[in-house]
Amino acid sequence: MRPRTFELVRYRDPSGVSGTGVVAEGCEFSDGSVALRWCGNNPATAVWPDIDSVLAVHGHQGATEVRWIEEQSRSSLFDELHQVRPPNSVADPLPGSHARGWAGARHLR
Repeated sequence: MRPRTFELVRYRDPSGVSGTGVVAEGCEFSDGSVALRWCGNNPATAVWPDIDSVLAVHGHQGATEVRWIEEQSRSSLFDELHQVRPPNSVADPLPGSHARGWAGARHLR
């Protein structure tokens, strides 16, 4: 499972410190732990045991909520550019044939 990303959105700022709107970005890892990065003039990063702990401290009784960011397409640019063949399709070159790619470069022979 990949980490899920989110924004911490504040609708009211009871403390007068963070302001309103997107006040932090974060990700939730597969074990439930959360990394949270605060935006603004005093950026900071914190790690929490779970999203409920983040909201217990920074939720301000519903003034702040988690907005999950939809996962983009499962394929990435790397996946599109680097098609990896399954292990059973990789074969050693036949004797007498020339290896291809970096390892077969003429200056390395």
